[in-house]
Amino acid sequence: MKSVLRRLAPRTLRGRLSLAAVATAALLMTVLTVVFHVMVDRHLRHQADDELRRRAAVAAATVDTRGPRVRILETPNDQLLDANTWIYTGADLIEKPPSTTTHSPLTRAAERLAAQQRHACTTVGTARRHSVRLCSQPLHGDRTVTVVTALDLAPYRGSADTLLLGSLILDAAMLVCTYALTRLAVSRALRPVRTMTDQATQRGAVACTERFDTEGLPAELARLGISLDALLDRVRTVLRHEQQLTGELSHELRTPLTRIIIELDWWRARPRTDEETRATHEVISEAAQSMRTICDTLLHQAREGAQDPSAAPGTTDVATVLERLLQHLDPSGPVLTVLEAAEPGLEAGAGSALLERIVSPLLSNAVRYARSSVTVSARRDADAVRIHVTDDGPGVPQAFLDELFHPGRRADSGDGHDGAGLGLALARRLARSVGGEVSYDAGHAPGARFTVSLPAG
Repeated sequence: MKSVLRRLAPRTLRGRLSLAAVATAALLMTVLTVVFHVMVDRHLRHQADDELRRRAAVAAATVDTRGPRVRILETPNDQLLDANTWIYTGADLIEKPPSTTTHSPLTRAAERLAAQQRHACTTVGTARRHSVRLCSQPLHGDRTVTVVTALDLAPYRGSADTLLLGSLILDAAMLVCTYALTRLAVSRALRPVRTMTDQATQRGAVACTERFDTEGLPAELARLGISLDALLDRVRTVLRHEQQLTGELSHELRTPLTRIIIELDWWRARPRTDEETRATHEVISEAAQSMRTICDTLLHQAREGAQDPSAAPGTTDVATVLERLLQHLDPSGPVLTVLEAAEPGLEAGAGSALLERIVSPLLSNAVRYARSSVTVSARRDADAVRIHVTDDGPGVPQAFLDELFHPGRRADSGDGHDGAGLGLALARRLARSVGGEVSYDAGHAPGARFTVSLPAG
């Protein structure tokens, strides 16, 4: 049964609201029609009783009780007066309509009313399926005389039925109008919602910054527009975060993948000794492990940032991480990299893998652009640990300072470097995820100096 009702229910909100309005109107009209019909029926019955009392008063004027016995005076149109009148003296019938018999249902009903010797009314059904209303009117004098008059209710019932039919037709017309007007009103009310839905569908999820125009809309639709704007903002944020994470993974994995490819090309170039093969395997294994660490670090950081931004990042010995990073640099290159100073036991409030991912892009950029040397230092400053990466290269152009940490931006796209411009942005984002910062010292000259500030462990 429920499945049948579910299939019959309208599919659209407009149809459901229209059906609900029609059902409510039908219930209300049913109640009003019943009440109206009861009131009309009662009013018509009161009219019939008034007519019977009037006839009883006219009939009572023809009764003479001054003599030794009750007499009925003859009057003009006496046949019309006697047609529906019974006159009793006590329990004795002295006048009845010519068309009735002593044992007819109407006569028996008149006897019962007369026996009460008070004003009373009753309704009796006849063989012709008509209803007849009878009322008794006692006349108190020397003798108790009761006049009972009858009235056929067919005209009154006809009037009541006509009014009922008219009210039902009016109810049906009102229901049709209610349904049509409700659909029209709901359609007009939902038109802004359809417009907002089309706009949300057509807009780009990431690039579009348009807002829903809520001016002039009802308060409910204005709140809906604000909620949709907030929802789309969250969707854009998630998509941008995914795009950024994808770009960062691509950027970070490029270096170990390049090492693997170079080692394989070198190993396949000519036959190698067992020692050379083992060295190649070690390099490939180290690069693969580095890729795994990069993936674990970035994905873990992204997950923690989304679920619990306040999660404890852990602590790391800074000198150990910096030494490990410097050991991975090519010692035969033209740039000399020096770990100038690092306090023993200096700990930063960041995990080891995360600290590597923060410092590695800065160190790679410094080696790439330095003329002869790169200097790395670390020290404690109040409640923070500061790591400086300094090179003697050309530095960052003044015009590019505002875009230095923007993802995908490079000062010189024709410098022969195939990077995507994500390293500095990644370093800053990872540092900020643990309450730190990556900054550029624009006043340092010559060369460039970047500073990583992290909470002390």
